[in-house]
Amino acid sequence: MNIFLGNSISEGINLGKAFVIPDQQQRVIPHEQIREEDISEQWSRFKNATEAVKNKINSQLTSLNPDSKSDKIQKELLETYALMLEDPVFISELKTDLETKRMSIEFLLQDKTESYADRLRNSGNDYLAERAQDIEDIFGSVLDDLLDIHVFSIDEIPDDSVIIATNLTPSQTIVLSKKRIAGLALIEGGISSHVAILARNYDIPAVFGAEEVTKQIKTGQQVIVDGTAGEVIVSPDEITLADYIKKIKLENEHKARLLKFRNLPGQTKDGTRFTMMANIGTPKEARMALEEGADGIGLFRTEFLFMADTTTKHKLANRALSEEEQFKAYKEVLEIMGDKPVTIRTLDSGGDKNISVNDIPKIEETNPLMGLRAIRLTLNYPALFKTQLRALYRASVYGNLKIMLPLITNVDQVRKAKALAKEVMEELEAEDIPFNKNVPMGIMVETAAAAIVADCMAKECDFFSIGTNDLTQYTLGVDRENKNVAHLFNEFHLAVLRLIQNTIEAAVSSKIDVSVCGEMAGKVNSAMVLAGMGVRTLSMSPKQISSVKEMLSKITVQELQAVSEKSLNRL
Repeated sequence: MNIFLGNSISEGINLGKAFVIPDQQQRVIPHEQIREEDISEQWSRFKNATEAVKNKINSQLTSLNPDSKSDKIQKELLETYALMLEDPVFISELKTDLETKRMSIEFLLQDKTESYADRLRNSGNDYLAERAQDIEDIFGSVLDDLLDIHVFSIDEIPDDSVIIATNLTPSQTIVLSKKRIAGLALIEGGISSHVAILARNYDIPAVFGAEEVTKQIKTGQQVIVDGTAGEVIVSPDEITLADYIKKIKLENEHKARLLKFRNLPGQTKDGTRFTMMANIGTPKEARMALEEGADGIGLFRTEFLFMADTTTKHKLANRALSEEEQFKAYKEVLEIMGDKPVTIRTLDSGGDKNISVNDIPKIEETNPLMGLRAIRLTLNYPALFKTQLRALYRASVYGNLKIMLPLITNVDQVRKAKALAKEVMEELEAEDIPFNKNVPMGIMVETAAAAIVADCMAKECDFFSIGTNDLTQYTLGVDRENKNVAHLFNEFHLAVLRLIQNTIEAAVSSKIDVSVCGEMAGKVNSAMVLAGMGVRTLSMSPKQISSVKEMLSKITVQELQAVSEKSLNRL
């Protein structure tokens, strides 16, 4: 019996036979000049390869179940890939390179793909960085066709397998919908990657960062994936196997019991009510939030909209999302949620070099995580910001809107944002466009600076929402996507908890609402600590809501406070 340790990207426990996916064959890209008379033939080869990949995507789309919620997510990914292959800007730039540089189409395609992917990967934004893999994946498929490389087929994977791999490309994740997958054990991966999102939606236990699994596990071996503990157990002995079979049975029974909490309020054993909100990235996820019993939307990440709802996922490199496109998306979410509150965060694009409209040049930064991102970017380019604010205020008449500003570090940023909002409202009034004049505006407290001066911030804000992901990352100086230091990322670090406590106390003192919308809100152990600190509004992934409701129903406020006191070293 061998045990491999990693990090959880999807909780749960399951067992099955290992299926090791081989690493992709290395591409040998011809780096050679071509003659002018060969340009047409090279371009024709590219178009034929693109068409072959499109046909494969269409075949995969027909295999999906249109009534499956999780298959709909996979469908959206495949449809987006199909659109990416038709992106007129990418194709035009590639053709221009072919005509001017006269290099092999394989070389130019790889160069263009890497250029787009590197910009996203270096953006300093987790979501945008994960999207770099999408670009590499789909155009990598075109390269494989050009080079006559036959990629491993997911049809070879039997049902009830535990997939062992270095990573799954987004296109390979079709296996999660086509097969009954027992679990995933990957060497690489990120919490916001497509494979992680789909694993959680399909309820597949998954662990990443499990070093050496592809080398030391053989296809056919029995494997237990404990996605909750972040463990991969290979060839378990009889005692361990029997123990985990019992755990799996109990887990399945627990999932069945959780269904009843969808329609129950979030409430402690002694009757204290909690507001259970959902974090979403697209309008379609708002419907999922309602189905899971959400009291509203605590965080709508609009950067997801910018990336996903334009013509392609890297379209952001060429134009900002229009006011009308944004208005329709915000309106859709507000109408879906009805009277329930919807907190929409303004663009949190992380040091994004790819926003390149007329008045926003490409920005080269050595450390984009600390650079021109989020509120810094939008205040630096007010035309971009005002477009989003106009769309938000126009949509405000269709529901219960709240506007939230990301990565605030000083009060002046809030004042400038409010001044721009005032300008927008005056413009809309002059144009006789209806809007709600009393939309609350608050901030994400996700930097130590904001948390420390929360009392000053509260004077300018209508509410706080604590973003524990970045707050932890910035406070501890740890990149949670870096496997070399990921073990140092600790939301329970006393410094982080004290900053959260300081923010809560400032909000209570100033009589403004405070919520938590980071990962801590959706995990039972950390939600207990937050609740004991006094947080009464928690926002999380829709699928996590029932678990947190269940936890609250079993405990009193006094018991929650005792948990928090211990965490804060007050006992």
